[in-house]
Amino acid sequence: MSSVSFSFDPQWLHVLSASFMTNAFVAGLCIAVAAGVMGYFTIARQSTFAAHALAHIGLPGATGAVLLGLPVSLGLGTFALGGALIIGALGKRASQREIATGTVLAFATGLGLFFARLSSSASQQMQSILFGSILTITTDQLIGFAIFDVVLLLLLSMIYRPLLFSSLDEQVAQAKGVPIGWMNIAFMAMMSGVITIAVPAVGTLLIFALVITPAATANIVTTTPFKAMLTASCSVWWPFGAAWCSQPCFPPLQALSS
Repeated sequence: MSSVSFSFDPQWLHVLSASFMTNAFVAGLCIAVAAGVMGYFTIARQSTFAAHALAHIGLPGATGAVLLGLPVSLGLGTFALGGALIIGALGKRASQREIATGTVLAFATGLGLFFARLSSSASQQMQSILFGSILTITTDQLIGFAIFDVVLLLLLSMIYRPLLFSSLDEQVAQAKGVPIGWMNIAFMAMMSGVITIAVPAVGTLLIFALVITPAATANIVTTTPFKAMLTASCSVWWPFGAAWCSQPCFPPLQALSS
């Protein structure tokens, strides 16, 4: 049975300066900001199942894109956004959200497996879609991540108060005239964007741990929404995790999620 060694290797400094490691650090930072901010609203809205489901709803889009020779991110984002809009439209109230999410998730899962069976290349891509690979993020993807973060923060700044109000007390917010249905659709659409940029790095199976766990912990140890979002983003610890677990003896994504 092999043992794990923690001895320092001087060559590791050269690895840290490599371009793929730099890309991993920057990608982790961009994803941590988006996941931390949206994770807070996910906890506040009690929509953890919806956040988990969106990653799997995007799966048929990814496998279908491979089948058609299109970019995986395009198919993933299209299906994730489509599923988010359907869930947001059908589950306008919290009591309806679980049913809508489960229905869309069941259909998407079956469709994803159907596409995977149609193409051997789609089946081969399943592992990268399920687990991702943060060490293979490209510069073009980084630009997309950064643009998404800017757009996400701008959108949140525009609807922050009504979104927060509807997240914390839906019934009172509706009585005060807050458009609950539109806030739900906007939240789900923004969450689908977070899923789209995060899946190439962490995969569909591990995105739940990235979005939910830091935000849930931050919500317990902080007293204001802003502090919770900041703590959730910082607590992901992407630079440290990527540097530590990218050594050959550690599986990167599983270590990052833990």
